[in-house]
Amino acid sequence: MVFVAGLIGIIVFYLAILGVGIWASRKAKNNSEEELMLAGKSLGFVVGTLTLVATWVGGGYINGASEVMFTRGLLWAQVPVGYSLALLAGALLFVKPMRDANCITLLDPFQRKYGNTIGAFLFIPCILGDLFWVGSILNALGSSLVVITELSPIMSIVLSVIFVASYTSIGAMYSVTYTDVVQLFLILFGLVLSVPFVARNEYINNDKLNQVDWVGSIAPLDLGEWIDTMLLLIFGGIPWQGYMQRILAIRNTKTAQYLSMISTFGCAIMSVPSAYIGVVARAVNWDEVPTFHRNVTSMDGSDILPIVLRHLTPAAIGFFGLGAISAAVMSSADSSVLSFSAMFSRNLYKNLIRKKASSKEIVWVLRITILCISVLSAIIALTVPSVYYLSVLSSDLIYVILFPQLLLVVHWNNFVNSYGCIFSYLVGGTLRILGGEHALGLPTVIKYPNYDHVKNRQKFPHRTFAMLCSLAAHILISSITHVLFIKKIVPIKYDFLHCFEEEEKTNPSSVSLTNLTRDDKKKNKKIIKTQKEFRNGSTTAFDDPAGTSK
Repeated sequence: MVFVAGLIGIIVFYLAILGVGIWASRKAKNNSEEELMLAGKSLGFVVGTLTLVATWVGGGYINGASEVMFTRGLLWAQVPVGYSLALLAGALLFVKPMRDANCITLLDPFQRKYGNTIGAFLFIPCILGDLFWVGSILNALGSSLVVITELSPIMSIVLSVIFVASYTSIGAMYSVTYTDVVQLFLILFGLVLSVPFVARNEYINNDKLNQVDWVGSIAPLDLGEWIDTMLLLIFGGIPWQGYMQRILAIRNTKTAQYLSMISTFGCAIMSVPSAYIGVVARAVNWDEVPTFHRNVTSMDGSDILPIVLRHLTPAAIGFFGLGAISAAVMSSADSSVLSFSAMFSRNLYKNLIRKKASSKEIVWVLRITILCISVLSAIIALTVPSVYYLSVLSSDLIYVILFPQLLLVVHWNNFVNSYGCIFSYLVGGTLRILGGEHALGLPTVIKYPNYDHVKNRQKFPHRTFAMLCSLAAHILISSITHVLFIKKIVPIKYDFLHCFEEEEKTNPSSVSLTNLTRDDKKKNKKIIKTQKEFRNGSTTAFDDPAGTSK
């Protein structure tokens, strides 16, 4: 039987979000790609803070906080802590250089440094990450709405995708940011409103609640896995276009840095209501709840939040609480759909396929891609049983491959090259895949120390190890190739990636200063130095050939 209050709540919230998305699209001053992808770099303090908080506060975030508190305890609630610290780390490491280089997408610095073709290869982990991320949260939405409304997952997912694709294709970043504001208020209001009713529910066993071990524990053998996951969340949570498009859309650099730091606390605070609900759910006598009639186990952890809101709150309150869950999922989906579409239309279509494409053409490609990726994500959510684990593996690849690449291209730009980029890519990806993923059927070729043969899990921080190997490989190969070509140990004609040809032409050692006067020598050395600086670029410019860095 359909739960009418939950269904009405979802429809009302969806219509409200759609209305805000369409209204926000009218704020666009023109239809240029920067205007739509970055909202004209017009976001102020309030909207900027809330949209940054919404970077990670979505369906998986609030459901995950309840699940982990229900199944394992506070010490394993790593997602709220890790993603909150990711916003802080991003502010300290990447906000200023990315904005100073006048980037529009995450891939811009790679294509400026390594060229459009090699830079485009880094789109692969991005595309997999966003695609499977949207698919996994839509899949989770379908499961949640079955609990909430008893509608079929197909109907729930299709309806959600239609709404997301509609307002995102119309207003792009404007719609995403302003719907983020509405969605965060819905999440906070709905969950905070539900908490008192959950806490005072008659089916809660207070004696059992007092005995609940809500802190949890970390076994010595699990410490490596715990550290690995935390580092993955912190540093793997940075190289996502969903985060970059938000910090690049804020009015100025200092504001972007401050807001990213402030949103660290906002992100953590948003997890509190759902985490509390997860703790309380452990003390409920579920077999006595009239509308439920069975006990709850750890297997129900992923659905514990919608179960509590459906069965332990009055219908009117459940209206807001259950609507908050659907709003949270839409908040996650629209951002990822836009980030994928922005990188495809700019970094692939414009920079590789149609280099002479007009701004109007790029905007239409952006909108068409939004529609296509929305449909594809829905298909994946409905047809791929292991979409969640594919999303996990894709997130691992972003941490292992993309984070070291971004760190080096931003902070050690003059000391890395395309050879190091390719080798680093292969080393990181290979080590992660050889580490195995049992849920996807990937065999564990490399079994690191403390490997759990019973659960087929790595207890060693293998993802962080793969990331560090990727980082070291990039630096090592870049340094070796630099010495080989600059010292002419290997002839420059074998530089098939064209990393050193220009450097060879302007190498100071190739210029004779023998017959020049002292003033001529100083002048010539200054010219050569200027040429080298222009060729290498500053750290913040990322070898921007157009000189757009300011």
